[in-house]
Amino acid sequence: MMERWVLQRYFGRQYLLWFLVFLSSLSGIVFLFEVAELMRRAGGRADVGFDIIVEMGIYKLPETIERILPFVVLFSGLFTFWRLTRSQELIIARSVGISAWQFVRPALLVTLVFALVNIAIVNPVGAVMNARYKAMEMHYLDRVPTLELTGAGLWLRQRDAQKHYLLHADHVEMDPLTLSPLMAFVYDENDNYLGRIDAPQAVLQDGAWDVPNAWINMDQQPAQHVDDWRLPTTLSLAKIQESMAAPNTISFWELPRFIRALKTIGLPQTRHQLAFQSLLSQPLLLCAMVFFAASFALRMNRRGGVTAMIIAGVLLGSFIYTLNNVVNALGVNQTLPVILAAWAIPAAALALSNAALLHMEEG
Repeated sequence: MMERWVLQRYFGRQYLLWFLVFLSSLSGIVFLFEVAELMRRAGGRADVGFDIIVEMGIYKLPETIERILPFVVLFSGLFTFWRLTRSQELIIARSVGISAWQFVRPALLVTLVFALVNIAIVNPVGAVMNARYKAMEMHYLDRVPTLELTGAGLWLRQRDAQKHYLLHADHVEMDPLTLSPLMAFVYDENDNYLGRIDAPQAVLQDGAWDVPNAWINMDQQPAQHVDDWRLPTTLSLAKIQESMAAPNTISFWELPRFIRALKTIGLPQTRHQLAFQSLLSQPLLLCAMVFFAASFALRMNRRGGVTAMIIAGVLLGSFIYTLNNVVNALGVNQTLPVILAAWAIPAAALALSNAALLHMEEG
């Protein structure tokens, strides 16, 4: 029993070593590409020095780490198990009764620990740094702030002493903030429907929505045309932009509160809900990569063809990663439910990788 514990610690150290090597190497490579792209976008501007470019690249680094994490796990697993196979250590361990599940366990433990660290620490730190990166991007690279809409358009909710309004627009223009076309549903203080207002557009100016050519249909009366209708509001462009903050600028711990706030004011929460659920499902995807790496290691051991098996493993990992992004995009567009979009591919990959390892172990 003690010998097996020592052996598993050894496997765990080997995996951790190569995990850190691949994490630092891939992060460094992506960082260099990010810096090169930022230099291209800067376009020789005198006020954007190399130090600012490097600082922006560093601020974006945690987001980069989060994106490449599945590949880091896959590559480090493949390389660790390949080296153990090549040096005959894995073969000897198997000959004394160490099952595939036992030599995979240390790698799984390291992966789960880092997945939890990523969710609890790296992601919150990265959210702050990414928000700083976006602020520098707008300041130095003249990136115009925009509101990102889903397929359902933009919904805004506001109240006054007697009524509350639910505003909807398909398109949004900036400076001044213009909603078009406007459709406003009106309710009393007890949430009883009173009527609606329709107009080609509504412009936010001086603490109110200016609505020209409005058609007002209230209290089941015939619609009345008003040349210039004005709706006072406490909303501002800054408040709306803050509410529409990108999910990667909000930490894992703040996302639930932020989603509740979006629901309160009637803004779409799909992207933020998907980001939260994707973070929760991330450990499943990472564990699936470990199982795939182990199953390919056993196949190398039995049938040879190391290079071909490594290439096949990389292609499979890339396929799963790409498919997960496609399904997430369907979730953002509300084609799929958020839970299904976030959990389907990680859960399927975990089941498939377990089946592959079981086949290699028993077959």
